[in-house]
Amino acid sequence: MRVVFRCDPALVDHLPRPVPARSILPDWLRAMPGKAHSEIHGREIRTVKQCPPFVDAMSHGFMILLPCDVTVRSGVFAWDWGIPEPSTEGHPRSPLSFHVAEQLAGAPFSNGLAAVKFNSFWTIELEEGWSLFAMHPANRNELPFRLLTGVVDSDRFYDAGINFPAIWTDPHFSGVLPKGTPIAQCFPVPRAAPDLIFEYFDGTHKTAYENTVAEVLANPGVYRKRFRVKRPRVAPESA
Repeated sequence: MRVVFRCDPALVDHLPRPVPARSILPDWLRAMPGKAHSEIHGREIRTVKQCPPFVDAMSHGFMILLPCDVTVRSGVFAWDWGIPEPSTEGHPRSPLSFHVAEQLAGAPFSNGLAAVKFNSFWTIELEEGWSLFAMHPANRNELPFRLLTGVVDSDRFYDAGINFPAIWTDPHFSGVLPKGTPIAQCFPVPRAAPDLIFEYFDGTHKTAYENTVAEVLANPGVYRKRFRVKRPRVAPESA
C-alpha cells in the first residue's frame, strides 16, 4: 500500500509531514508503569501499557499533525504563522476554520458551540479500491478536542486537502496547542464489503477455544508471544 502526500511547493519547507502513528506515541504511555497493585486481586497486575491491542491501536496508520502553534484563551483561537503565500489558488493559509453549531444540530456530541475544523495542507492519494479512515488519535483523551470520524474515498478524491472537523471538549483549556500535535489518525481501509459468515463450534473449534483460553489465563503474554504479528516499520519515500 502506497500513500502519496502532496503539498503546495511554496509551503513544503514549512509543513510538518504526516508521520507513522507509532513514532509519536504520547509521553504518558511511555511513563506509565507496566504493572500496578490491584486491591481486588491482592497483587500486581499488568496495565494497558502491556496490552498489545491497546498499544497497536495507538500505533496504527499515520498521524496528521497541527502545522503551527495555536493559542487558546477564553474560547478564542489565535496563531502567528508566517508562511509564504501559497502558489495554488484557493489554498488555505489558516490552520483552523470552523463549522457553525447548526451543522451539528441533533447530534449527541453537539455542545452548542461551533466545531473546530483542522485545515489540511496535504493531499492524500490511495491505491484503487481503498478509502481513508480518519479518526481521533486512539486513546488520546488528554487532547482538548475530539475529532469526528470520517471515511473519504481517497483513491478518487486526492486533488484537494481533507479537512478534519472536531468538537472542542475542554472549555477550561487555556494555553498553547503546540505545532506537531496529532490531530487525526488515518489509515487505508478496503472499500469492498466483507462477507459475514456465522457458524457454531464444531469439535475442533471447541477444543481450540478451551485450550487457548486456558493458556491465556495461565501464562501472561500469550497473545503477544504467539499470536501478535510484528508490525513493519514505515519507510517514507521522497518524490
